[in-house]
Formats: sequence, structure tokens, C-alpha cells
Amino acid sequence: MRCWPCARSKHEAGGYVQKAAIVRQCLRQLYAAASLRISLLVLGAGCLLWTLLALPLGLLLPRRVGQWLGRWTATLGFRAYLGYLERIGFACFDLSELDRLRGAGPLILVVNHPGLLDALMVLSRLPNVTCILKASLMRNPLWGAGARLAGYVRNDLFLGSVNLAVEELRQGSQLLLFPEGTRTETQPLGPFQIGAAYVSYRSGVPVQTLLIEQDSAFLGKGWPWLRRPVLPMHFRVRLGRRFDAATDPKAFTQTLHDYFLRELSPAKRVVD
Repeated sequence: MRCWPCARSKHEAGGYVQKAAIVRQCLRQLYAAASLRISLLVLGAGCLLWTLLALPLGLLLPRRVGQWLGRWTATLGFRAYLGYLERIGFACFDLSELDRLRGAGPLILVVNHPGLLDALMVLSRLPNVTCILKASLMRNPLWGAGARLAGYVRNDLFLGSVNLAVEELRQGSQLLLFPEGTRTETQPLGPFQIGAAYVSYRSGVPVQTLLIEQDSAFLGKGWPWLRRPVLPMHFRVRLGRRFDAATDPKAFTQTLHDYFLRELSPAKRVVD
């Protein structure tokens, strides 16, 4: 038979454990909220500082020198930022497969687009990449000057954008494209636009698929900027199939979409 003092002490110990668990949970939530805000501030401050430097450099430097400097600055800056996110326990990144594309020559890098960190992850490992960006981003006070210095291409004029992209590929650059045109709205993948296939058709350059996998919808479509995620988040970019240059852009676009849909399906990820 259990004596009353022993039962009471065990009950009190259980209460202390429960309270400690609640305190730990509250501290984790506070840390997630604080680290989210600080991380966004760090990114914004870094981009603003680079904007102040990129504006005069864009006027003073020859175009190709400015592009080289702008792209290498993006690579080193984004690599440092992602490393910072890892050090504070905010996220883990597996990007090592991208290193195999360095020195691979002109390629059209076609990538799914689950969140706002996608371009940062690719650019952090590949310095000779031209992005096709929304025109609004090229005018953005935080991103625009650096993007223009790096020679990124705006997407508001289809044929003009295609011509610039083809020229960059002929100069030896790799081209980063998100064929959905925006962040994925319906998981796991939205409809594809024809741009990537048409650039491949015009340039004769093969298409290298990249598949982004993550365990969080952080900064995806509809995710509020200050909504705290569950930490740490995990991100992986893996190399997919490399396709020969398109001969029929419309059919090739559907082929690409079907391939991504198979690779990103839950059943495929379980098998892998």
C-alpha cells in the first residue's frame, strides 16, 4: 500500500515535469519567433547594403565586369546567409549536388518553386547563373540594383526576355528558370509556362532539372512573412534528369511537367 506522502511527492514531481515541458515549449516558440524576425532583418540589411554599392558600380563598371562581380557577390552573400541560418538552428540545407554543375557549361536549370528561398539556394552554389526575374523584382529597392548589375533578365517582354536569355547562354552562362512562373500554388506542382522549353528550342541548350524538397511550407504561396515555422526546417536540392534541347516547345513543356510531377509525388519520395 502506497503511503500518502510518497504519492503526493510523486504527484508534485509529475507536475514539475509538466510545467518544465510547458516552459520549454514556450521558449522554443519565442526562439522561433525571434530568429525569424532577426533572419529577415539580416537578409534585408545585407541586400540594402549591396544595393547602395551596386548602384554606382552599375554605372562605373563595364557590363561584363559588373556581371561577374554581381553574380559572385550573390553567390558569396547567399552562401553566408544560408550558413547563418544553419548556425542558429533555423534550417538545414543539403545543396552539395549543385556543385556538380560548376564548370558544366551552358545549361538551362529548370526548378520547382515551393518558396522564396529557392533562388538563394541555387545561386549560393553556382556563381555563373543568369536568372529570369519578374519585372517588379528588378525594380525592387532591395533586389533591383544587384539584379541589374548581375545581368539578370526581366520577364515582362516574352520575346525580348528569350533573346536576352539565349544571348547569355551563348556567352557561357547557365540560366535559372522557374517554369511555374510563380511560387507553387497547388502542391506539389503548378502548371508550367512554355518559356523554358522555348529558350531551349531557340538556343539548342539542354535542360537540367533541379528538384527542391523541403519539410516546411515556409515562405510558400500564402505564407505570412512573420508566421513562425517549426524549427529546424530541412531543405534539399537534388539533380534530376538532364533533357536534350527541345524540338517541340509545347510537347517538351508537358514532358517536363509530367517528370516533375512524378519526382515530387509523395509515393516517389517514400520510395527514395
